Amino acid sequence: MGPMQGADGYDAAARERWVDEPHHSRRLRTPFERDRARVVHSAALRRLAAKTQVVGPSTDDFVRNRLTHTLEVAQVARDLGRTLGCDADIVETAALAHDLGHPPFGHNGERALDDMSDACGGFEGNAQTLRILSRLEPKTADPDGRSVGLNLTRATLDASTKYPWVRSAATPPAGMHADGTTRSGRKFGVYDDDLDVFTWMRPADVGRRRCVEAQVMDIADDVAYSVHDLEDGVVAGRIDPSVLADPSARAEIWGTVRDWYLPDVEDAELDEAVLELLSGTAWPRTSYDGSRGAQAALKNLTSGLIGRFCTQVRGATVDAYGDRPLTRYSADVVVPRNTVLTVAALKGVAAHYVMRADDRVAVLERQREVVTELVSLLRVRGPGELVPALRADFETAADDAARLRVVVDQVASLTDASAVAWHARLRRPAG
Repeated sequence: MGPMQGADGYDAAARERWVDEPHHSRRLRTPFERDRARVVHSAALRRLAAKTQVVGPSTDDFVRNRLTHTLEVAQVARDLGRTLGCDADIVETAALAHDLGHPPFGHNGERALDDMSDACGGFEGNAQTLRILSRLEPKTADPDGRSVGLNLTRATLDASTKYPWVRSAATPPAGMHADGTTRSGRKFGVYDDDLDVFTWMRPADVGRRRCVEAQVMDIADDVAYSVHDLEDGVVAGRIDPSVLADPSARAEIWGTVRDWYLPDVEDAELDEAVLELLSGTAWPRTSYDGSRGAQAALKNLTSGLIGRFCTQVRGATVDAYGDRPLTRYSADVVVPRNTVLTVAALKGVAAHYVMRADDRVAVLERQREVVTELVSLLRVRGPGELVPALRADFETAADDAARLRVVVDQVASLTDASAVAWHARLRRPAG
């Protein structure tokens, strides 16, 4: 079946912005195209180039950083969303925005910030993304002069919200993050002091349900990092792609899959899914040697895997809802069990051979120390050490909790390298 054309189902409310903007009749771009442009040109997106994905961005010129990962997720989301009838710009913008709230050192830094910010409602990368889009990234102000961030449309902002609930409604943490750290914080999508825009953007009757576009963004993220983390591990020499043909090696990997992703899955079920994958793709049967032929084979494999997973998702969703455009809250994306298992298996390979490696433990511990000490140092040093925009937020904050949130906003905005530099500078005696 070919891709559906058009993207019906976006009414005036979906196109509405928190702060109304003058209509320019000669503008040729749709509101959703303008949303995409605002995220593309944002400083928050540029900063992802120097933030950790799985290994640090300075480790190798080839491996992915969080910006390159984001661009790949955006491409997968746009293609999958378009075939389901979503507005392609909405799903691409949601994908471009999905990691904006990640602090330095990825989920490892997120864990440290959450530990330090309990008094102001905790820290969560997805809630920070909403805060960046609707408050911190400068573009538009309301009539009272308060920043409303990029002032995205309701549909785009909703599509960018992966966990549409507050911290108190979140389920207890379980499993592991993609970068190897234990999930200790709860996953949620909005801080209490950002509830005004959250309530505005969400229909009153949908509860915890996510719109179709947010589901597409989430699936694209899962697919992209399952495939690309594997690719990076192979290129870095940490993963032998032929290992999945070895039953004893698979048994060890499946233990990691249970620890991290699917606690109740059986070896036999994972074996069946992976053996089908090995027989249905040009899976490498020998070790990676870095030759052009090996590079081409690996790249063809990764693109084939992404196409395979997206085709499976689209097919199952069309079977459930028919071949019609699916937008907003008109449907839920269907992910077949085989796709879930295969994606988890690939993530398990990377987790087992890369994220669980002993040489990462000391690095992760040191990263958490840097983030923790940065929050403490900035609280002691005061607003003079903050960037001007956040200094103004600090000085107008109503109480200690609000001031702590501003300090957390500052630390979360830093790249890996700038976090290390700020930490070194702030540890020197003042004066």
